[in-house]
Amino acid sequence: MDCYLFIDFGSTYTKVTLVDIEREEILGTGKSYTTVETDVTIGYKNALDKLFSKVKQEVNIVKKLACSSAAGGLKIVAIGLVPELTAEAAKRAALGAGARVIKTYNHNLNNSELLEIKNSNADMILLAGGTDGGNFECINHNAMMIAKHDITIPVVVAGNKSCVDDIKEIFGDKIEHYITENVMPNLNNINVEPARETIRSIFMKQIVNAKGMEHVEEFISEILMPTPASVLKAAEALSRGTKDEVGIGDLAVIDIGGATTDIHSIGEGAPSKPSVILRGLEEPVAKRTVEGDLGMRYSAVSVFEAAGTRMIKKYLDIEDYDLEEEFNNRYNNTSFIPETDRDIAFDEAMAKVCADISMKRHAGRVEAIYSPLGAMYSQIGKDLMELPYIIGTGGVIVNSKNPKGILEASLFTMEDPDSLKPRHPKFLIDIDYILSAMGLLVMVDKNMAVRMLKKYIVKCGGND
Repeated sequence: MDCYLFIDFGSTYTKVTLVDIEREEILGTGKSYTTVETDVTIGYKNALDKLFSKVKQEVNIVKKLACSSAAGGLKIVAIGLVPELTAEAAKRAALGAGARVIKTYNHNLNNSELLEIKNSNADMILLAGGTDGGNFECINHNAMMIAKHDITIPVVVAGNKSCVDDIKEIFGDKIEHYITENVMPNLNNINVEPARETIRSIFMKQIVNAKGMEHVEEFISEILMPTPASVLKAAEALSRGTKDEVGIGDLAVIDIGGATTDIHSIGEGAPSKPSVILRGLEEPVAKRTVEGDLGMRYSAVSVFEAAGTRMIKKYLDIEDYDLEEEFNNRYNNTSFIPETDRDIAFDEAMAKVCADISMKRHAGRVEAIYSPLGAMYSQIGKDLMELPYIIGTGGVIVNSKNPKGILEASLFTMEDPDSLKPRHPKFLIDIDYILSAMGLLVMVDKNMAVRMLKKYIVKCGGND
């Protein structure tokens, strides 16, 4: 029996999925704690052992493909000119590539900012600035500052094309750099795909940073991309389909993990009501945001800081808890698995906070403006109010007895009337953790990926 094996080296768990090519079925899955502190191949082998304890028949694995967010995933510093324009465009390009943007800088960098970048744990710099033929002083200045401080991580240059020759000369052989198309070639229009692909290709070279990852290629065919980029590819395929397989339409994915909460939305996000005008940067059809302060374990303390006691009270009867102790316990014990009803209730309340805040940050907003024609509204970001589907993934959702309750925390409420969060979507669950695997399958057989996604992404209880 010919099969594909897909591996996801996650920040918390390594997950493996075995797919029967002919029948287009999942033969089995397995997961194990990602042993990033020692050697990731240990967790990988443990996950394989669990998988093959369930799969009894003989299989012939014709291809092994992987994605990874181990060792914190891909961490990028984004640099642009104006915060709301080229710096934001650079940030979106990095996020769409599956990276975590640890800091965004704008305008001319100074020495202290370069030292901050140099001493950070960033894997890469995305250098943007200026529309094509526009401002060139800023990006050239920043390139000279990077060269001056002997930055050792790769730099992706995605700014004013008129500066390309200057930057090549500034960097020379001293700075590892990659030239790609401008992320914002003209005002308010973004062009993120070339930068995303460049970032992804560099990521494949840099992936050996996780302990033991240098040995992984002995076991697998190829590491294709960061895990979030794989999830985004799967979401796009399920939403849009192919010329041969129909998709399900606009959707969002809420992925609550140990370190971050990611939201992926597929759809134009155009105004759903009249008298609304768009303002700000053009929104990408496939948009990802990542919240590095919203995670179930590695970011547990910052969840408390982001939410505050008042929001936690919205989702949990806090009388029986020492909140600070509970959050610290999860932060200090990243392998903690809740077993008692009390611990499960606390984890699910955390998940609701993550879903609530992350969707608020991802969705657009409206604000009233007044014109000679009367009151109107301006929209910044995506309008998701009529979004038809939300897909939940991540351990806390998949293992919950009430995943719908967690996902409902992401919906619009009159507590925040200016938000454009979804109002009445249907909820779906990635019950078998296949989104990242199907993103890898998209690279091999997109039609098959769409068919399997429609087959295995299941309805959540309570849908009409």
